[in-house]
Amino acid sequence: MTPLDPYNALITEVEAQPARPGPLAGLRLAVKDLIDTAGVRTTYGSRIYADHVPDRTASAVERLVAAGAVVTAKANLHEFAWGVTSQNPWFGTVQNPHLPGRTTGGSSGGNAAAIAAGLADVGLGTDTGGSIRLPAACCGLVGLKPSWGRVPVDGVFPLCPTFDTVGPLARTVADAAAMWSVLAGAPLPEPQLEGLTVGILRRPPSVGGSAAPPANDAAEAYVERLEEQGAQVVEASIPDPPADTWPLFFHEAATSHRATYPARADEYGQNVRGKLELAQAVEPDDVDEARAAVAAWRGYRPAVDLYVAPTIGVEVPPVDCDELEVRLQLTAFLRPFNVLGWAAIAIGDLQLIAPRDEDVISAALAWERAASA
Repeated sequence: MTPLDPYNALITEVEAQPARPGPLAGLRLAVKDLIDTAGVRTTYGSRIYADHVPDRTASAVERLVAAGAVVTAKANLHEFAWGVTSQNPWFGTVQNPHLPGRTTGGSSGGNAAAIAAGLADVGLGTDTGGSIRLPAACCGLVGLKPSWGRVPVDGVFPLCPTFDTVGPLARTVADAAAMWSVLAGAPLPEPQLEGLTVGILRRPPSVGGSAAPPANDAAEAYVERLEEQGAQVVEASIPDPPADTWPLFFHEAATSHRATYPARADEYGQNVRGKLELAQAVEPDDVDEARAAVAAWRGYRPAVDLYVAPTIGVEVPPVDCDELEVRLQLTAFLRPFNVLGWAAIAIGDLQLIAPRDEDVISAALAWERAASA
């Protein structure tokens, strides 16, 4: 920690360059330190890459800078983005300015803390199982996970390429939407909730493995306001995938680390090392079955225009919690939409979900406009 950053939000501060004109002109951008920036140390939150300086910049960062954002820092994260608490053994645990003593969530916790503390205006994070939306909920921000494949992920250290996404964190939906427009190269949709059928999701679908997640009525708190804005709210559900999808996640994570694990296992923190050890034991047949299940599940099309759900729907855990004990609970309403490949936006603990980016952004803009009216 430093006097300028008492939250361990940042790993490397960057000398700001003059802002280019554009829709994001002058916004201070904290880039998750999983994302390459040419000439600037990029550690991936790890000891192994502590002195790594890339020679190229990820396309997502280039697009934001071209639109006027100014990179001012590389943000702390859970090691290799594989965890939900941003407890980092090499760069320190990220602290929560919004809820002192509580976790920032992860793995993009440094981005969220930097924005919440006023050290940055916006952030660029990654989301493989909730890693943008969870910190947004824990830190009272907005976090958008675009649909899979909508924003380029080149120059980002992979965790699980079938589920990896890159997206914005910000204080407002408007700023997150403006960043999405630049990242996706698409026009902003008009705000709309009136006339939409919104399904309230009380039980998230399982992604396989453990017991089905329990029901949670936290989204009920948002129904009245959705209806005031002209939406029709109905009970809804999402079917589970036809098989356990976890073997694909573990297989791709193991593949992403093949160059350094197990050869350099002692240079990993205990938390991620334990997960990689489990990943080595996945059977090829189970991976094939999981891959087929993901492909089949991604063909599902909902009968509603949009879902409303909690982002986490539980109390934010203490900053010193055991990550392995809270990870499934905190991501129950998050991870399924990485597996499905859908878009989802967190506005604090409110989450709006749909297959298309434009649908969640349009609804979120309408929600924010009504809140500020």
